[in-house]
Amino acid sequence: MTHRPLFFLTNDDGIGSPGLRAAVRAVRDLGEVLVVAPATQQTAMGRSFTGRPDAALEAVPFEVDGAAVRAYACEGSPASVVRHGLHLLCGDRRPDLLVSGINYGENVGISIGASGTVGAAMEAAARGIPALAASQQMHPDHFMRHESRDWGAAEHFLRLFARKLLGARLPKDVDLLKLDVPEGATSETPWRLSRLSRQRYFELAFEDPGLHSRLKDGRVTVQVDHDALEPDSDVHALVRDRVVALTPLSLDATSRADFADIHRALEG
Repeated sequence: MTHRPLFFLTNDDGIGSPGLRAAVRAVRDLGEVLVVAPATQQTAMGRSFTGRPDAALEAVPFEVDGAAVRAYACEGSPASVVRHGLHLLCGDRRPDLLVSGINYGENVGISIGASGTVGAAMEAAARGIPALAASQQMHPDHFMRHESRDWGAAEHFLRLFARKLLGARLPKDVDLLKLDVPEGATSETPWRLSRLSRQRYFELAFEDPGLHSRLKDGRVTVQVDHDALEPDSDVHALVRDRVVALTPLSLDATSRADFADIHRALEG
C-alpha cells in the first residue's frame, strides 16, 4: 500500500466506552485512526437515522495509553453518526476500513437487526467501505455498563481481521464481517467462519406479564434451543464450542429461495 490506511472507528455504546478504546488500541499502529462515535449510549438502535436535529460533530479529548487520538462525538444513532462523519470529515479520502465496536455483548442470531454496532457497519458497507463489527460476549446485565473488562482477546482478533481485511478482496455478496469473541477467550482460541443463526437468542422476560407491564420492565435474557441449533451457526460457535465466530453478512436481504417455489406457494 502506498499510503497509511485510514481506520474509521465507531460504536453504539458511546464515545466513553472502554470497548471503543480497546478497538483503537487494536488498530492504531496499523494506520491512521479517526474516531467518530455517538455522544451517548445508543444500544439497539439498529441502522436507524435518528438523533437530535441540531446535533453536530464535536471534537472531544480522547486518549489511549497516553496517546491522543483524533475523535468526534455526535448526539445521534450509530448509523447517523457514521453517515455524518463520512460526509464531513473524510472528504475525498475514503476510509480503508470501518470498525464498529468493540461492543459490550455479543451480536448473534437473527436479532442483529436491532444492533447499533452492526447498523453502523452496514452504513459504511452500503457506501462500499469495508466494515467489521466486533463484539465481546458477556452477561446481558453488563451490556450498558462501562465496567472494567479484559479486552485482550477481543483486541487480538480485531487486529487480526483488520489486517486481513486491508489486503483482502472478499467475494461478491460479502459486504461486511461480524466478529463475536466468547467470554474467557484468549489469543489461542480458534476462530471459525459461521452463518447467522435463525434463533432469536435474546428474549425479554417479565416477572408478572400483563397490560400493566412497561417496556422498561422487560429483562433481557439469553435463550438458546440447543436441540434445534444449527451446527454451522454463530450461536453454536460462540455458546456451544466457545470459539470466535466470524460471520460474513450481505446487505442484500432478498430471500435465496427459488422464485418458482414462491410462485407455487402463492398460487397454490
